[in-house]
Amino acid sequence: MQDSDPQDTPPDFQRLIQDTLDSLPPDLRDQISNVEVVVEDEPPPGQRLLGLYQGVPLTRRGSNYSGALPDKITIYRRPLERLYGHNPELLSQQIRHVVLHEVAHHFGISDQRLIEISRY
Repeated sequence: MQDSDPQDTPPDFQRLIQDTLDSLPPDLRDQISNVEVVVEDEPPPGQRLLGLYQGVPLTRRGSNYSGALPDKITIYRRPLERLYGHNPELLSQQIRHVVLHEVAHHFGISDQRLIEISRY
């Protein structure tokens, strides 16, 4: 599976992702480290995902963490469009939700903790 070419991804989709990242408080945004956000059309076969974080969360990086490949946040465009594309406002809200959810994983916040604080 290939990453979507930014030219193939609707500009609004890319803009919404960037706007979401830009909306983070500066102190949080400045802490995001060694992570790239990519858009792919579909999740791996058999997986029902809207987004995925892969990497070493900030809370688990120790003094030996250096020279590592970037963490990766993947946003899956077509499932989001299939579920929410009928309503542009809802689609925007859900893209924002998925991006923030995956960024939370980068900060070491588990799904369980997100459920506990009603942010899953």
